[in-house]
Amino acid sequence: MTDELVFLKLGGSLITDKNRPYTARTEKLAQLAQEIKSALDAKPTLKILLGHGSGSFGHVAAKKHGTREGVRAREQWLGFVEVRYQAAELNRLVVQALLDAELPALPFPPSASILADERKASKNNVDILRRALDANLLPVVYGDVAFDATLGGTILSTEDIFAAYVPHFAPKRILLAGLEAGVWEDFPARTKLLKQIRPSADLAARGGIQGSASADVTGGMKSKVEEMLALVQANEGLSAQIFSAEERGALTRALRGENMGTLLTA
Repeated sequence: MTDELVFLKLGGSLITDKNRPYTARTEKLAQLAQEIKSALDAKPTLKILLGHGSGSFGHVAAKKHGTREGVRAREQWLGFVEVRYQAAELNRLVVQALLDAELPALPFPPSASILADERKASKNNVDILRRALDANLLPVVYGDVAFDATLGGTILSTEDIFAAYVPHFAPKRILLAGLEAGVWEDFPARTKLLKQIRPSADLAARGGIQGSASADVTGGMKSKVEEMLALVQANEGLSAQIFSAEERGALTRALRGENMGTLLTA
């Protein structure tokens, strides 16, 4: 049987309280880890590249220092390392929850493995990541700082990192799990949930799909939709889902193949 590789992101809004700086939702992390384990146990051919957002950890520090826009001066580099520290702190909590669920989680800090140019990943070490997947480990990437050839330093979101790895690993599905039920055409009213989006619809340009209500220096929902549409259009057979994993069992259902929230296809 052929292995199926899924890219899964646990959004910062899901695993942290984005309105309370440096506050993780530890019980939610434990629940999500168990749901990932359930899905993997039920389907031995399933492999996951796991990513997570920075939520109230990295985003707060990044907004304070303007790190995504570029890093040049000494004070900005001090901010750069603070953002990296906070992102790693949350990653430690995520990995601990996975290990507690007896999952072989192995962190891959983007700041140590990816180079960027104008906020896009330009060079990355895919061979080590491939070895981890071949060994049936659970690689964990996350939104992090990166050295940038043009800007000095910047921040790469988990979506940026996924975009860099898609051409090398050819996953069939990208799952973005957050708090929102999916993509709302009329956010923040939340009365019109879009069940499917295609690139030709150009919905992100209509103004209804907005950014995040909380601090999010990587662009919020609009940025996620635009980046996922570009990926599914450029990679044949790839789909993406944006959905809520707040309800117990929702993440397991998505990993098992159920269409949840909003489906993005070419």
